[in-house]
Amino acid sequence: MPRECIAAWIGGYTLAMETYALTVNGESKAVAVDGDTPLLWVLRDHLGLTGTKFGCGAGLCGACTVHIEGQPVRSCSVPIRALAHAKITTIEGLSVGRSHPLQLAWIAEQVPQCGYCQSGMLMAAAALLRNKPRPTEEDINAAMTNLCRCGTYPRVRRAILRASGQTGSAS
Repeated sequence: MPRECIAAWIGGYTLAMETYALTVNGESKAVAVDGDTPLLWVLRDHLGLTGTKFGCGAGLCGACTVHIEGQPVRSCSVPIRALAHAKITTIEGLSVGRSHPLQLAWIAEQVPQCGYCQSGMLMAAAALLRNKPRPTEEDINAAMTNLCRCGTYPRVRRAILRASGQTGSAS
């Protein structure tokens, strides 16, 4: 889809609005936004996909983790202009029509407390399992850099091990 450039005068600033073509959760989408708009806000405000959460806005906490071309990325730090024609998966697209094994493990291990960080945690864990179907606890510790104010890290580790078909306790 060709980009169409339109100008909008808002509060004394000229924003260069362009149309960006993306594939989000397997569906083609086009959004007209300023190129500096973070993917997080495109997903939430323009596409109505509110499962991806705003946490810190600096790419540190991981609440906004999505997959771009299969890789976990903090969506608050990625401008939409860098993503033309990218394939993006959000928590809403993690499993279509059935529960993802991680979601089932999350429930079985009673991972969520407040739940705010969970969509980002699940997306990071899904990328880990795609790359390492049988991760060690060290692999989990290295890959799971998302922050959880409730401190559910031991349950997250157990859920990832459960989803990978491994048994045993994780601390």
